[in-house]
Amino acid sequence: MNPLLATLGGKLTERWLNLLVLPGALFLAAAAVGGTLGQRHWADVDRLRGTLDDLAGRPALDRTGTAALLVALVLLTATAASLTAQCVGGAVERYWLRPGRDPLSRALTGRRARRWRERDTEVTEAVGRIAYTGDGPDGAVLVPGGVLARIQDLTEARDRIALREPSRPTWYGDRMQAAADRVEAAYGVDLAVLWPRLWLVLPEPAVRQIQSAHDSFGAAARLAAWAVGYALLACWWWPAALAAVGCAAVARSRGRGALDALAGLIEAAVDVHGRELATRIGLLAPETPGRLAPDTGDGMSAVFRKAE
Repeated sequence: MNPLLATLGGKLTERWLNLLVLPGALFLAAAAVGGTLGQRHWADVDRLRGTLDDLAGRPALDRTGTAALLVALVLLTATAASLTAQCVGGAVERYWLRPGRDPLSRALTGRRARRWRERDTEVTEAVGRIAYTGDGPDGAVLVPGGVLARIQDLTEARDRIALREPSRPTWYGDRMQAAADRVEAAYGVDLAVLWPRLWLVLPEPAVRQIQSAHDSFGAAARLAAWAVGYALLACWWWPAALAAVGCAAVARSRGRGALDALAGLIEAAVDVHGRELATRIGLLAPETPGRLAPDTGDGMSAVFRKAE
């Protein structure tokens, strides 16, 4: 039992250091430097060195108890800063995935929808302007490589806005909405009511992969929260703005990648295990062949909504 407790304690300590102490300590260090130098002396290394020398020369720091208390205070402050970033990160997640019913969000949704329609029109026009060079083997149509590359570039530009015409103010919300729309179009089932029940029957490997993608998305939101913190710090020390921009850029990239993976895994879970759930709740017999049909999906939605 003692080795097990030691292993668990070591892992908890490692997670505490990596997730809470180190990011918070880095922010505290930047805040201390920014508070010491300010905007006028933002690159004055001699000023910073002199402040550190004055601090180190204080007699109180020669006492072991005072030094230990100072270290504990720094650790607690760093942990508090990281916990605050986690709370803000949760708000960032909700902001990224918000439905957008307020006037500003509706305006953003309309702007994104106009941009998406413009890109979609360009794709349609590019496809319509294809100059066929002749028929290939087995009746296949040959398309010039340059034209095909142009169509692919336009399609990627459109999909960077949204996979379907936007109905949410952010890419993140539209990506999850696209997953729900695709599941409903394929199986006739409401993903919002299906997912909590499907989660209960998923095997452990699928649960781990989905949880990992969700954790990555949460980590990206926390990084965006740190970007907010560094942006506020830039009011006193402008180089912190560079850290804010870097954190925001990485958070956006990682957040998009993580949410795209999460939405894909959710769709895959419905593809692979949706029929199993229908069998478990009695809408399909185990020996019934074929895929999950739309009428069965409608029945699942009705059962899960408690409509019957």
